[in-house]
Amino acid sequence: MDKRFAALKDWTARALGTDRFEIRPASSDASFRRYFRVTAGDRSVIAMDAPPEKGEMHSYAKLARRLHALGLHVPEVLQEDHEHGFFLVTDLGQRQYLSCLNPQTVERLYGDAMGALVVLQAATYSTATSFLPDYDEALLRRELELFREWYLGRHLGLGLTAGQNAVLDEAFTQLTRLALTQPRVWVHRDYHSRNLMVTEINNPGILDFQDAVLGPVTYDLVSLLRDCYIAWPRARVEDWVKGYHELALQSGIPVGEDDMQFQHWFDLMGVQRHLKASGIFARLHLRDGKPGYLPDIPRTLGYVHEVSGRYAELQALHGLWRDLKLPGAA
Repeated sequence: MDKRFAALKDWTARALGTDRFEIRPASSDASFRRYFRVTAGDRSVIAMDAPPEKGEMHSYAKLARRLHALGLHVPEVLQEDHEHGFFLVTDLGQRQYLSCLNPQTVERLYGDAMGALVVLQAATYSTATSFLPDYDEALLRRELELFREWYLGRHLGLGLTAGQNAVLDEAFTQLTRLALTQPRVWVHRDYHSRNLMVTEINNPGILDFQDAVLGPVTYDLVSLLRDCYIAWPRARVEDWVKGYHELALQSGIPVGEDDMQFQHWFDLMGVQRHLKASGIFARLHLRDGKPGYLPDIPRTLGYVHEVSGRYAELQALHGLWRDLKLPGAA
């Protein structure tokens, strides 16, 4: 018997003041959290089960209120019980960006998403102090090590030579240094097609923002345009990056005057993110019994191979891809 689900149903009944409702799974999630759609008559809300022993969610409620105050379309927290890890939030619907993106819709949908991202990033400079934790060197390096440990080591079972480990060490150092040299803004950290919802008003709806940090200005743009779940031609991505650079400049966001430098930041930030994501996908399979992300690894690591071949500082990493016959290598 699922005792937490039973407790969540009882809590939801008390929060709504009625036990006459339907409750069913709302979405799958790569984290410990579970989401259920609760329907009572013509009203629909989302019940979140976030076991407190797995991580506190005070930041979720605080961030939701901050982002809502900016005019961003995030779930409003209706009821919260931090002791048990139960939340009721508004329902942003069932139309994920991922299911709606196609060559005909992408310009409008990405245009809306980049407009919302500008609002998020510009808010960094509307307050004297940041309330978000730093996306610091230690965190960047821990994320990169997920690739070596979980994807190469545990998933592929590869034992790297000293020289191959040295190549990874140097690449991780380069990627971390370049990430830390970028201007710092509020970073959602998972701003992609599975966390953006298509909404009729104030598109997009934005989910899963509780891990936000103060970090590199290109990070969320990479998440959006170099999505692990859907790919677009590089020339089109470069056009979007250039357009975002111009929009951000007009909004007072420090993205540098040179759009070529911004593209360089974007590309190398993407390598960091995609190495991390591949490690996470392998860990979800091996540790958490969630193999559904494995088919996304070739696309994700294909980005790394393509970008590493373009930049002198990543040529050794590009060669390692060929040596290990990783996804994307010819």
